[in-house]
Amino acid sequence: MSPEDLKKLEKEVKKTKRLANEQAMELHDLIEDKLPDAYGELMGIAEATYLACKAWDEANQKLNAALAEAA
Repeated sequence: MSPEDLKKLEKEVKKTKRLANEQAMELHDLIEDKLPDAYGELMGIAEATYLACKAWDEANQKLNAALAEAA
């Protein structure tokens, strides 16, 4: 894998981590500020947080595999 490809993977990991963190903050805000009144939002935000974390994990696994292959 070329150095440019590795940089792209690193950038993707950083991006997906940022998005996962933003989604986690949204979930945190819901829990801290809006529950129990906004319980109807809980499943949607929780699912979006799960998917964002899963996207980060998949990108991170790709990067780790590429780094191991390059070593």
